[in-house]
Amino acid sequence: MKCGVVIFPSKFVQDKANEFRKRFDPAYTLISPHVTIRSGFELNDDQLPTIISQLNEIASNIEPFELEINKVSSFAPVNNVIYLKVTPVDALKELHEKMHTGAFPKTKEYAFVPHITIGQQLQDAEFGDILGQLSMIQFSYNEMIDSIKLVYQLENGAWEVYETFKLGAKQ
Repeated sequence: MKCGVVIFPSKFVQDKANEFRKRFDPAYTLISPHVTIRSGFELNDDQLPTIISQLNEIASNIEPFELEINKVSSFAPVNNVIYLKVTPVDALKELHEKMHTGAFPKTKEYAFVPHITIGQQLQDAEFGDILGQLSMIQFSYNEMIDSIKLVYQLENGAWEVYETFKLGAKQ
């Protein structure tokens, strides 16, 4: 199965992101707004208990932290993705690094840029117009994050939560 590890922000932040996603993100119906900590990786059923154990350990050793969203940005010119920029605090960076150790596949596709996607697969002209409009809107949200989620992809492309791991919850 294809899995990933994400942080789902509060309903308030998700609602704000979805105001744009429903118009500019074809993946809008497949997964709620999120910060990807570990992008999709293949896992077979016998590897699942080891990954879950490792995620429990990782989560228990990282305290809840503040998520700060401070502006709209993009991955241009690499690709036409527009996102809400998340400040890369130490806890986020540590979570990401630990998702490439132990039982996790070691490969990294991209440099870690924490974000919440609000637009993707846009044509060049449309991308420039939308990015210009969204860049003028003030985004400033802070909230505490106390968990990470192991998610898996269904056959229809949608993602579901498999398990939630509380941060700082010593076992």
